Amino acid sequence: MRTIVVSSLIMAVSIGCATEEMATKTAEPTKSAVEQPVTAGPDPGWKVEELKSPTGYSSVSAQLTAQSGRVILSWLTLNQTYASLRFAERTAAGWTAARTVIEGEDLMVNTADVPSVVALADGTLAAHWLQVDGSDGESYKLPLSWSKDSGSTWSPPQYPHHDGKQVQHGFASLFQAPGAGLGLVWLDGRATAASDGNAGSMNLWMATYGLDGKQVAETLVDSRVCDCCPLSAVATPDGILVAYRDRTGDEIRDTSVARLEAGRWSAPVTVHADGWKINGCPVNGPAISARGQEVVVAWFTAANDQGRALVAFSHDGARSFDAPIRVDEKSSVGEVDVELLPDGSSAVTWIEFGEPSQSKLRRIEKSGARSPAITLADMSKGRAARLVQAKDELVVAWPELDNGGPTIRTVRIPLQ
Repeated sequence: MRTIVVSSLIMAVSIGCATEEMATKTAEPTKSAVEQPVTAGPDPGWKVEELKSPTGYSSVSAQLTAQSGRVILSWLTLNQTYASLRFAERTAAGWTAARTVIEGEDLMVNTADVPSVVALADGTLAAHWLQVDGSDGESYKLPLSWSKDSGSTWSPPQYPHHDGKQVQHGFASLFQAPGAGLGLVWLDGRATAASDGNAGSMNLWMATYGLDGKQVAETLVDSRVCDCCPLSAVATPDGILVAYRDRTGDEIRDTSVARLEAGRWSAPVTVHADGWKINGCPVNGPAISARGQEVVVAWFTAANDQGRALVAFSHDGARSFDAPIRVDEKSSVGEVDVELLPDGSSAVTWIEFGEPSQSKLRRIEKSGARSPAITLADMSKGRAARLVQAKDELVVAWPELDNGGPTIRTVRIPLQ
């Protein structure tokens, strides 16, 4: 076993995932119009305020979660021979002191596929990370662990996948399962390990666990998806929604949303038919946020060789979507995140391509009106920002590289 240790932040992940020939999906795309015209919206008056980070140096793979009214920052701290999954919780006084979930020589470090810690409705904390599985750098397991005492002690790891194959199990998104405990969706490579040499496609799977921590389901969501784009899942009154980069037989890799309702997964709905045909994974996944039937999805596309960050609103629980709204100024490299705000607008982060590229934030109205963009960071020093909403503020975190080495910066933006 080994830890994949990085000495500096990776600014981009190369495209190189395998392609296979499979049947084209049959789900119909949303019949939405072309992008809405770009219009200027009011300045919300957002002010970025520094939050002293709890991470210290040699910290990478930042993740923010906001569930059950609790905001948690998690990250990996690197050592010469091992890595540690650590976390801190947002309080009125700042971040709590960092606590450790797990450490060891077999934790995999991947700046695109990051661990997380989430709070469940009964106060339990749940965590996931990546565990190296064999000598193949693309083979890893997806351990889960629970804490009933605010992170002082953690249960022995469990694994939601039971295929027994040394393949990719990762890019997980954890959520509160309705009427149960933990739920998660992940990318699963079990179908890519065919013994006859005719390897299949990357799958999207879901698992749920009861309040006692015992697994109650393991379900296939989609049998052909993009190989290594992050996922985003959210709970709604109608069930769980998961946004992901889909994949057709002719290599169109647009963003889809599937719904878990009454124990069954719906056919995927294409958020917008961008028609991005690419023979490899762009490692650039969507983000989803919801309030009741109101849903917003943010995503990246480079269809027609033009990098764009987009959002689209839905008013019927992601069964259909309005025409997309352009988020970036001139060109984007994606890495989006989104939060649906109480007034129905959304806060969106993305990386604007330029010299240098910059991580930016703005508010988008359902009408398509866009507020002036706020620059969060120069991406020569860091990577994409993670965004969550907590009570009366937005909390944002991103990795940076300064004179002391890789670290994680956190800020808050009061909502007026």
